[in-house]
Amino acid sequence: MATPTKTVAIEEIATDFKESTAAVLTEYRGLTVAQLKELRRSLGQETKYAVVKNTLTAIAAKEAGIDAFDGQLAGPTAIAFIKGDAVAAAKSLTEFAKANDKLVIKAGFFEGNALDEAGIKALAALESREHQLARVAGVLKAPASAAARIVDALRAKLEENGGEAAEAAPADEA
Repeated sequence: MATPTKTVAIEEIATDFKESTAAVLTEYRGLTVAQLKELRRSLGQETKYAVVKNTLTAIAAKEAGIDAFDGQLAGPTAIAFIKGDAVAAAKSLTEFAKANDKLVIKAGFFEGNALDEAGIKALAALESREHQLARVAGVLKAPASAAARIVDALRAKLEENGGEAAEAAPADEA
């Protein structure tokens, strides 16, 4: 029989899974409290990095319909519940893991798909959402900019000719 405290913990973890676009399972054995604080700060406001109990997390993941962590929940475990930009959070985790070899990235899920360590590193290698949006905006802006330059060049040519081309056009139509 589950105690009320454990039931509440399971519900909280399940809610975190359901509200997250991504989650990354890590092992933090050997990290100091100061290092964990630094990691949490680097992940930003939209990512919750929580130390979890393995059995409760397994139950909560099952309730949330996530099977990405099957067989991975062993040892000191913490999960980064990512509600914002998954690429930025994955970058922060992989960069922190490079600097602190005691942080081990085990597995994760992103938009319902299970990821292994290589998948999380591949996610971290992508450009951030803001950079991708800026690139799309640039591509969308290019045709409008080209059209504006053409119209401006036509206006300048008309001014250079003293408006003769504008007067000649109606005569050609008649």
